[in-house]
Order: sequence, then structure tokens, then C-alpha cells
Amino acid sequence: MRKSMIFLPFLLLLTLSLQAQPVTRPNAEKMLKAAEQSMANNDPYTALDWYQQLYQENKDRDVAYTIAQLHYQLRDFARAERSYARIVNRRYRKGRNPYLPQARFDYARILKMNGNYPDAIQQFQLYISEAEDLDKIKLAKTELQGCEMAQEMDPVSGMAIENAGPNVNTRYSEYSPVLVGDNQMFFSAIQSKKVIILDGKEGDYYSKLYTSTRQGDGWTEAEISGGNNIHRPGYHIGNLTISEDGKLLYFTRARLSGNKLNESKLYVSQRSSEGWGAAGAVKGINGDYIVKQPALGELYNKEVLIFTSDMTGGYGGFDLYYSTRNDDGTYSTPTNMGAVINSVGDEESAYYLDGKLYFSSTGHAGIGGFDIFSSEWNGSEWSTPENLGKPFNSSVDDLYFSIDKDGYSGLLVSNRPGTNSVKSKTCCNDIYTITKQNIVLDLLATTLTTDGKPLNGVQVELIIMENNTPGQTDNRSKEKDSKYTFNLARETAYMLVGTKESYKPDTLTFNTVGKRKSEQIQKELKLKFVPPPPKEPEFVEITTEEPIRLNNIYYDFDDDKILPDAEVDLTFLLNLMNDYPEMIIELQSHTDSQGTRPYNERLSQRRADSARRWLLERGVAENRIQAKGYGESQILNRCVNGIRCSDDEHRFNRRTVFQILEGPTTIRIKKTMLKGAEGKIAPEGGEKDK
Repeated sequence: MRKSMIFLPFLLLLTLSLQAQPVTRPNAEKMLKAAEQSMANNDPYTALDWYQQLYQENKDRDVAYTIAQLHYQLRDFARAERSYARIVNRRYRKGRNPYLPQARFDYARILKMNGNYPDAIQQFQLYISEAEDLDKIKLAKTELQGCEMAQEMDPVSGMAIENAGPNVNTRYSEYSPVLVGDNQMFFSAIQSKKVIILDGKEGDYYSKLYTSTRQGDGWTEAEISGGNNIHRPGYHIGNLTISEDGKLLYFTRARLSGNKLNESKLYVSQRSSEGWGAAGAVKGINGDYIVKQPALGELYNKEVLIFTSDMTGGYGGFDLYYSTRNDDGTYSTPTNMGAVINSVGDEESAYYLDGKLYFSSTGHAGIGGFDIFSSEWNGSEWSTPENLGKPFNSSVDDLYFSIDKDGYSGLLVSNRPGTNSVKSKTCCNDIYTITKQNIVLDLLATTLTTDGKPLNGVQVELIIMENNTPGQTDNRSKEKDSKYTFNLARETAYMLVGTKESYKPDTLTFNTVGKRKSEQIQKELKLKFVPPPPKEPEFVEITTEEPIRLNNIYYDFDDDKILPDAEVDLTFLLNLMNDYPEMIIELQSHTDSQGTRPYNERLSQRRADSARRWLLERGVAENRIQAKGYGESQILNRCVNGIRCSDDEHRFNRRTVFQILEGPTTIRIKKTMLKGAEGKIAPEGGEKDK
């Protein structure tokens, strides 16, 4: 087990043992002895007081360095920066500075935590050039990377990080806040509003389990929860987590020697209608090492407990481990979460949600001391941790991050400026609430002509693109407007298409990747007018030399009577004769090859005369129409005498045709009358009758 001196701003609380000063000022030897004794008692604040008095007495450089170290350890970064500056920048007449390079590394870190990134970068670069410890050089390069990242990092917009207020936060540190439901928060703290002096009269100063309820924009005054089933005399209660159903409470009981954490083990309590039940040690995890900060998770489809420990075999000071829950409620042997998660620094305060692990670290590239990171589990390994960025992280320490499933509400603990601290402005932790603004993205699409004029009646399609493939589509069309609004999703690719008859479609693509605040995205579709192709003329001109067949003038076999359907074409011919009063035509009638030639000639003549009479009866002058029967002399297909043909084939030859003999050289006829279908006419030799 790695032994480490951890002062309680990182754990549970600050303890003060402020000794009354004697009337007679002690000499330097007694001051040094008192300071060393306070350090042996793990009472850094009293030790600092004695060392400062001693330095005023002898101006000893070693004492000055010890004072600088104590300011740093007690997270008084403002005083630590001034103290380290004197150590690092001091010049020596003989030999090199004996406190380098370690003092420079600490100084660079302090500059970083005070947000002085340019000077921190310079000091880390100097440290890298003069140090020999390869592991420390690697860590310095990571710190350098974090400083450079901090200078370029823009805060995540739409996030509000606010102090939870005096009903929750006191002058001492608060830890491990857990939200149960929407409004109840559990956390651990001392909740003392007075300075605690360890003089035998301090009473019960141990940290307890507290709860507070959200009320409007604030929280109710914190109350102790759990009673004797959770709390034990002489133990600090902290580092808690609660199962999703609110029935299981995991927490630590810790013993301290002054400010040194000697013992910390995991316990679990079950909740009933009567409150939290008697707590029992979690079996399989506790051992001869520090265990703290439990978090419930799932790996390899099994429930696990993730926690922080300094057990042997890790990568740094504190590492993250997990243990799988057995069917009997015990846990498997702890497993280190690996080098992707753990570093040469400290990894603490894990939080697991839907395959994603959140944790704080001093060993990955960060913008402060402890930064919050996230890593995703793909079923077999963790992804490279990503820094959550500002404002989740500050230049100081940020831990105990948690967030709801929708990502809109959460908690964290920090000693950033604005905390309510018993000593320096950054000595103690407060609980902060996280509120994510509901980011609303919408699209305003405007349809225009290419010269910028509004274009109404456009069909606008908003298409979701998935791997460059069109997916869900939202269609809109407006006859009296050229503006269209659509709701958009975050982190999504879209295609916008506008179509309108007589216009060339316009298409554009865009996406909402990286949008961190509410926004109306405006896009313009510009459609180019495409003139329609010229219409085919309604009329066509036909020369008088071209005989024209009247397709609907049929006769029953061996009959010359005009049938009702024939009147369609005869009416067309009548109108044509009226349109061209000077026109003289020959009305020709043809038979098929059935029957004798003389008979067919007589039959065709009767049919031609029959059609002529129909026109004469409707006012056409006799001299304008000549009727001529051609019999079977002009067969149009193979059905001549001696060839067997179907009735349809013979029928093709039974026809009436007119040809202009005198008058206009061309005539205009509606094109629709020349298609050869029933009720239409066609040039002689055109389509067969249907």
C-alpha cells in the first residue's frame, strides 16, 4: 500500500488546532520544535503559524520553502504563488538553487491553478529543460499541454454553474452530492458555521450524512440523515452514492489522525419505509488500503462498484478500480481500470451513466488541479478521456461531477473563487449546481428567385442525412408565403431541397454539429426560372395533294347506310367546307376485296353518294363535292382476291377519303384530329382502325 500524506481539503474537512500564544515570545529553537510537533500531529495550520513566526525571527531559506509548501498543501494558492516566487527566483552566489527543480514544478502548478497560464507555461518549460526524473518530466509535459489548451478553450455555452447556497455550503468542505429524484440532495459535510478548535472542547466535529430539498431556485437548510445506523462515534461519514431506485446507500467511514487519513472503508445501507437500515461493510473490496468515493456502474453486462483506492499495483497516487457484484451481494477482487483511465497523477470521484464514465484527475491534460473528464465504454475498452472543458472545470479543483440522463441538471464540487471558506478563498469545497440551458435550434428557409425576389408556392423538403443517405423527410409548401420554419435536432446533418414547376430545383446541405446555444439557422433556396418548352401548334397545315382518311365513317357489310358514329367525321368535314368556301373536294369510297369487282365498284359508289347526300342536306353546294367509288382497286394491305384475311384486315380497306381538287393549296386542321384514333382523321395509308 502506498502511504500518502493527504490533507483534508481533498477528503472531508479542515481541522484547526489553534494554540494560544504564550505571553513571552519563545526563541527560535522552541518555535521550530513547536512547528515540527504540530506537523507530527498532522496539524498543518498550527505548524504554518509557527513556521511563519520562525521565519520572521531567522529568515531561514529552508523555513521559507516549508512555508511555501504548506500554503500549497492547504490550497492557499495566492499565498503559495508569492512564497514559491521568492524560492524559485532567488539567486545564489555559489552553486545552483538547491530547491530546484521540484520547487519550479510546484510553482508552475500553482501559477496554473491561479489561472496565470503564460507564466505557468514558461515555468513548466524551464522545469522540463532542467529535470532528470522521466516520470515527472512526462507529467510536466501533460501540465504544459493543459495550460496551452486552457488558453484556447472556449466555455461550453448554455451552461450555468452556481453555488448551491448557504443552506448547503458552510465554511468547511462539502463532498459527494447525490441527487435522488428531481429535488432531494444527499451529501457529506461537517456543516459547522464556527471555526473548530481541537482543544478538547470541540465536541462532535465529525462529518455526517446530510440531506436538503430543492425549493424554488435554492435549497432548504441541510439536515442530518441516517441516524446511528449510518454514523459511528469517531468516524467521518463521506464519499456517498445512492442506487438509482434510492434504496441502497454506499458510503465511507473514515478515521483521521489530525489531518491524515488513516482508514477509509466502504459500507452499504438499505432504505426502508423507516429510513436507512443498519450499515454493513461491503464484502470483497475493503482491505489494508484506502477505499473511497464509490460509484455504481455496469461493465460486461454486470453490475459493478467503481471506487478510488491507493492499493499497491496502481499507476499513480490514487487510481480508479472496479469490483463486480456477486449474486450473494459480495464483490469480486478489485480490478484496476487500466492505463487509459489512470495516470501518474490521482484519479478520483467516479460517476457512471449509460456507458460513460466521469471522473476527476490531476494526471490528464487539464486546465486546473483536479479536472473532470469523461470516457466511453464500447463493451471491451475505454476511450481516451476527454476534458469536459469550461465552465465544468476551473483553474482549481473540480470533483464529484454528476449529471441527469437528459444532460440538463447536475452537481459538482469545487474550490473555485466564490466558495465559502474557513481560511483562504480556495481552501474549501462547495457544492455547485449545474443547469444546462434548453438549446432550441430551428431553421428559417426562404425561397427566392435567382434575382432575390420572394418565390411562393415552392415545395420545400428538409431531409435528415444519415451516413450521406437521406432519411426522415419533412415537407412544406406555401402558396402565399416564401418563408418556412423547421425544428432542428443537435449534432445532425441535413439536406434542404426546393422544387417548383417551371423552376430548376435548388439544394443545399448544412448541419448542427457543435451548436452549443439556441439559434435560428437561416438558409436561402434560389430557384432559377426555366421557360417551358414551346407548345406544339394546335393546328397543322396539310397540302391539297394529300388524301385524308375519315376513320370513323364505317359501313355495315354490303350496306351503304351512314351509321351514327360516322357523323363525327362528316361533321368535321362539314365544318371544314364552311371554313374554306372555295374548296372543292372529291369524296372517295373504297371497299375490301370481298365480292366481285363490279359489285364492289357499285357498292363503293353508293357509299360515296350516301356521304355526299349527308353533306348536301346540310347546305354544302352540289358543285363542291364529287363522289367517286373506287371499289377494291386500291387495297392497302395484302388482302387482295385469293388471300384469306381476318375481318379486321378487310375492314382496314373499307374507308372513306377526301381530297381537295380546287381552292386552297393548304388547309389548317387541329392536330388532335390527325392521331388516327376513333373519332379522328388521318392521312391516307395511316394507322389501322382500332
